[in-house]
Amino acid sequence: MIIDAPHPSISRKLSVEIVESDAKRASADHTLVLGCDIRFSTRNLESYANANWEPVVFDAMVVAAAVEYCDRSLRRSVREWARDYRLRLPVHEPDRWNTPEVLDALHDVLGFLTGDRWHFTFVARVHAEPSPRQQSFDLPPDAKATLAFSDGMDSRAVAGLVGANARQALVRVRLGTKRCDRPRRGQPFTGIPYKLGKSVPNPEPSARNRGFRFALVSGLASYICRAEQIIIPESGQGALGPVLVPVAHAYPDYRNHPAFLRRMERFLGALLGRSVEYTFPRIWHTKGQTLAAYLGLGIDHGEWKRTRSCWKGPQWSSVDGEYRQCGACAACMLRRLSVHSAGQMEADDTYIAADLSAPELEASVPATFRKANRSFREYAIAGALHLDHLADLTKEDGRPVLRRQALVLAEALGMSAIQTEHNLKAMIAEHAGEWRAFVASLGDGSFLHNWVRGSR
Repeated sequence: MIIDAPHPSISRKLSVEIVESDAKRASADHTLVLGCDIRFSTRNLESYANANWEPVVFDAMVVAAAVEYCDRSLRRSVREWARDYRLRLPVHEPDRWNTPEVLDALHDVLGFLTGDRWHFTFVARVHAEPSPRQQSFDLPPDAKATLAFSDGMDSRAVAGLVGANARQALVRVRLGTKRCDRPRRGQPFTGIPYKLGKSVPNPEPSARNRGFRFALVSGLASYICRAEQIIIPESGQGALGPVLVPVAHAYPDYRNHPAFLRRMERFLGALLGRSVEYTFPRIWHTKGQTLAAYLGLGIDHGEWKRTRSCWKGPQWSSVDGEYRQCGACAACMLRRLSVHSAGQMEADDTYIAADLSAPELEASVPATFRKANRSFREYAIAGALHLDHLADLTKEDGRPVLRRQALVLAEALGMSAIQTEHNLKAMIAEHAGEWRAFVASLGDGSFLHNWVRGSR
């Protein structure tokens, strides 16, 4: 059975209305104006246009922008996770959006992903959105799959693995920051086409909206190029780890989990009238195994080293004006143990916390880095313990957790519970071996070794 998101009593509420510039406004806590508070990149939006531009694609992106604004604007209560949102949005086809099938699927997928309650009302637009200028994009007629492509290592590796084995063209959907490997002009799906122009204080760090935004944009791209599959590149630790080992009392992070993406399929099918399928080719493999398999193709000449995994942006992770990955968050730690398990090395200046064999975290960073403060240390400890606790699921007391999650995964993946549990245990065992070998390689004097040895 697929579990439903729990909804405890609600203490945090927000109503948001999206309007056109000259539309009559209703009473709402916050009002956002299209074209001002929600801005669309002409170039990026054009990359989602084709010969028959459908306004439902634009409307869906407005929904994603509204969800992002809500999620970022209202901090969660320290006592209760859930919040209550009421949104009113103008769309080109309100009858399509207000059908019970679409509304139920939309509320369900957002509730499951975020742990919040969502209530949408769709009204007719006063003016139709002008069609984007159409360009000639390379949309292969035999495309059967799209791949959600970011600046990350899994994205590059899985694109290479799938591309080497695919018998049909693979279309990449750009979801990253475009800091490296910039797409060429004339390519489709070059990035998220909108941004919030209105200043958002962003007091809520959990950022569950990202999963909806990325899944929706990749789903729309698949719809436009008539591909049947959307390939999710995350390996097992990234897709399943945040649910297997949630943070403290936080609601689990399902953003790359099959149970969330099956709900996304239902929503897209109801909205667009066409079925798409999210697939997970590396879900039973570790990130290290994925990197090793990709390098085994012999087609990469060091490009993987220019990928980025860090969760922190340049404003937090720069040394002498140069952006580095922090090297200490959970994403960086996972990358580093994966590089180690694949028998690879990276340059000394790849990370801020460069020397993990140092006796203290503060000794691992350059002297010119001024943000090795308490927050940086807590972030690093949380990252290390996440990977360590994931490895601990191989112990006896971890079996009930794996068994429960196997039931959820089995239904989402259409597999037997027995086979799913077997695959899940094997992936976690591989992670545990890689993690312990990585920590051991740093030596007994390493601060990382000292942080995690108490849980052994």
